[in-house]
Amino acid sequence: MLIEPRAGRLAAWGNALLAGLVSPDEAVVAIVGDDAVHRVAGLPGEPAPVGLTLALGRLRALGAGGLRLALPAPGHPLGLSGPPEFNARALEAAEAVVCHGAALGLVPEVSEAGPAGDVHVEVVWHCLPVREAPPADVPSLGEAERELAEALREATEALTRLDVAGSGPVAAAAIEAYRARAERGREVLAPGYPPRAVRVLELAQRVTALVDLAHGNGHGGAVSASEMAARGEALRPVERTARRAMVAAYNSAVEERDRGTR
Repeated sequence: MLIEPRAGRLAAWGNALLAGLVSPDEAVVAIVGDDAVHRVAGLPGEPAPVGLTLALGRLRALGAGGLRLALPAPGHPLGLSGPPEFNARALEAAEAVVCHGAALGLVPEVSEAGPAGDVHVEVVWHCLPVREAPPADVPSLGEAERELAEALREATEALTRLDVAGSGPVAAAAIEAYRARAERGREVLAPGYPPRAVRVLELAQRVTALVDLAHGNGHGGAVSASEMAARGEALRPVERTARRAMVAAYNSAVEERDRGTR
């Protein structure tokens, strides 16, 4: 799973921009991050790819009042609402953004260019029609927080039960690394997000760190195919819970504004 999905950055900072809480320049710098450039292709009314500033302004003009994150996986169309063509593209990328208030979605295509040691990343967001319907399987922040607390216990127990070598100190180091990363990247959620969303996202990142630890190579020497299969089976529900929580956190700004207008 992506700890800091590009679609999450686009949704978070796009929401802050659409709410008037940050400037276009602030939003674009945060969305692009360490990448070289982001462009949007297929935007209605634009025959060629355009920059993020123009694209976000055009989405607002087309009726988008917010952006939602989707993190689909095989058999789990998390955050998607169709149609099948968009879902398939989003599943291939493992992430997407769905507009709230406009029947459009964005799927990233990531490419690398340049010589070894000087590689830069370019991202093209493909704008495609989506179905205006509730996103699939997205919990509330409260539900996500409760589920994550249990998932963190399950992940820790699974590491011990599966005898991942050094699971105690390595797990602690992984948690601390992701906690430090979360502290550094708290603005990933951008202005306008409730404090609970930050807590949920940080905990989801910690759970994901443990899942990645159990799946990762290089810990504990050789791992047989049967051992890797056992790890995958034990941790699949935990990984699913963490993905659901991440989507709930990134989407909470839209959900809260939507409730406030009812």
